[in-house]
Amino acid sequence: MNKYSVTKLPLDILKETAQKHRVLRKQLKLSQAHLAEKSGVSLGSLKRFEQTGNISFESLLKLAHVLGRLHDFETIFSPMEDMTEVEKLFTIKTKGR
Repeated sequence: MNKYSVTKLPLDILKETAQKHRVLRKQLKLSQAHLAEKSGVSLGSLKRFEQTGNISFESLLKLAHVLGRLHDFETIFSPMEDMTEVEKLFTIKTKGR
């Protein structure tokens, strides 16, 4: 977060994601080299990601797949629910009023 905002900025999310990734990789006892080999992501890209948060989306998905977290991306950018039908249930019109 920058000092003028209470909401996170893209750079904050990048860094947090890289940190969470590093922690999960270590919990699973995977070296960077082994994860790079298993995922098909270059070791350089993996190291850069863990240091800066910068990585291609495809490479991020490959890493998530190997770490068993690909499902975390399934709901990203899901369309918002159309609440029109739900709102109709609460808008009861009576005759004569």
